[in-house]
Amino acid sequence: MLSPLLCLCRFRVYQSLRPKRTGLFAVKDGQQKKFSSSTSRIICVPHFKQDYLGSSAGFLQTLSNGKGFCIWSQARGLFGRGGGGSRPQQNLEDIARGIKEKEYKKVVVMVGAGISTPSGIPDFRSPGSGLYDNLQQYNLPYAEAIFEINYFHYNPQPFFTLAKELYPGNYQPNLTHYFVRLLYDKGQLLRLYTQNIDGLERIAGIPPSKLVEAHGTFATATCTVCRKEFPGEDLRPKIMAGAIPKCSTCKGVIKPDIVFFGEELPQQFLMYLTDFPVADLLIIMGTSLEVEPFASLAGAVRGSVPRLLINRDPVGPFAHSSLRHNDVAELGDVVSGVQKLVDSLGWTQELQALMAAESEKTSKDREE
Repeated sequence: MLSPLLCLCRFRVYQSLRPKRTGLFAVKDGQQKKFSSSTSRIICVPHFKQDYLGSSAGFLQTLSNGKGFCIWSQARGLFGRGGGGSRPQQNLEDIARGIKEKEYKKVVVMVGAGISTPSGIPDFRSPGSGLYDNLQQYNLPYAEAIFEINYFHYNPQPFFTLAKELYPGNYQPNLTHYFVRLLYDKGQLLRLYTQNIDGLERIAGIPPSKLVEAHGTFATATCTVCRKEFPGEDLRPKIMAGAIPKCSTCKGVIKPDIVFFGEELPQQFLMYLTDFPVADLLIIMGTSLEVEPFASLAGAVRGSVPRLLINRDPVGPFAHSSLRHNDVAELGDVVSGVQKLVDSLGWTQELQALMAAESEKTSKDREE
């Protein structure tokens, strides 16, 4: 059997030595990135085929059973960086013009917690205000334990206490979500890849067929014992009452289909294998690009494809000095950056009308 070293092209995979907790890491140039799920079974296998995704995209490792995972190329990192050259650097107006004139018809959007904080939902990693810095009330051995599957089996109460706060319906989408909805309405959204579990993308009207919820969803749930499936709404009364939902069949704990550390990513995540090679524009918003394998999707599009980052800070490939000529970064407040793009598109009135209509619809639903 091939060693992990050979499978990852000179990169080492090892288990964290942190007490009571394990994790899978990829090491590159002395830096570590945490993977969000257990992927060692996918990375280190003896038989695979390689699919090439263009001049700058690198290779994919695909298993015989249809599952797959991206591997680091020897020279360029995961998927490779590509781009470069002496062509003039593109700007936000160039991106807006391409969207408006429908030059971009297969737009892939990647989003993280930063698009939901304007709706009142805390992100995970901001010092002081982030979720992980404010979990002392749950008496956890360490903050991330609240999303670890082994700890959940040991003590599910902290997660369900937090779920009461995060459960869909407690918060409403903001301008950023509705901008993506407009892309969908205009037939230009190929797929939205989200790290969020708040369900605001669904509430904004983006259908599940256009969504890849990389870290799972509250929309469905599964018994941890007999694996019986439940609609997420069936759990709401119990969760809101502060109780742990139990299966009517076997009395096992019912867990929302949120991806915990130590669990496989949903099968739907593998849609990146077909989405990213055909995308003609990648928009990245409100994410730290720190959690793998989601983070490395930023390098999965062809080198000729423009990438737009709307984010508080430069992250991922945008934090490097050697950007592609068609990389555009709009840094600062995410909502302000999206509003600037919407203004450049001439979609401001249309977006405001959509948000007003959805707000009225939500108010009527609550009254009923």
